Amino acid sequence: VQLQAFGGGLVQAGGSLRLSCAASGRTFSAYTMGWFRQAPGKEREFLAAITLTGGLTVHADSVKGRFTISIDNAKNTVYLQMNSLNPEDTAVYYCAASQWGITQVARGSINYWGKGTQVTVSS
Repeated sequence: VQLQAFGGGLVQAGGSLRLSCAASGRTFSAYTMGWFRQAPGKEREFLAAITLTGGLTVHADSVKGRFTISIDNAKNTVYLQMNSLNPEDTAVYYCAASQWGITQVARGSINYWGKGTQVTVSS
């Protein structure tokens, strides 16, 4: 599976961005998809995951209510809508695919990582 994330950029605090992750290769629907981020000097952090067959989602407490993961199976694309951004959200954001379920994805059990996209939130 090849993953390509895009949609990052510079945004002011309080603003919104939508990240997209296009997948190609093996059967897209066989995987659970997730979003992670890594800020400078910090460990990679789980943000959200979604199953492609059942549409189940989970969001990390740190972003719940502000970030929303969704999919478009027809386009093999996963999205991360990010609202009410603040400078602490500044990081490189990664999409990921896993053969495991949501719980394992949240723990970092990932088969494929996409290249990251930078999100910078100015105060």
